[in-house]
Amino acid sequence: MLCDLRASAVKNVVNIQKLLPVIASIAIILLVAFLRDRSKTLAVILSTMPINITLGLWVIFGTGEYDQQTATLYVRALLPGLSATMVWIVVVFLLLRLGLNLLPAVIGGYAVWAVLIFVFMQLGWIVVNR
Repeated sequence: MLCDLRASAVKNVVNIQKLLPVIASIAIILLVAFLRDRSKTLAVILSTMPINITLGLWVIFGTGEYDQQTATLYVRALLPGLSATMVWIVVVFLLLRLGLNLLPAVIGGYAVWAVLIFVFMQLGWIVVNR
């Protein structure tokens, strides 16, 4: 009986750990939406926080069932991904400056980003061996 209660408690904690990143993501989106009319500067700062990285780490490694080497390899694999994201920002900026509307600029940015991610994967720069 005591073992069943402990197992149930552990299961509930794991379920909460899986749910918390989703709640945090929604809260951040709502906060950015709230701030866009009050302080665009704060909205930009919040939008550029490395929150997705933190949430990704939390989702993947939050249960504590990982080894240090896997976590290290995961974080190292983020570096080329972040460089592709920086290129995405530059492409979207340039396309907007050229007069494209937001949606085509974002799609163009994602097209370049996807090519870079594919190249980085082919080069073995974005790989986390298990």
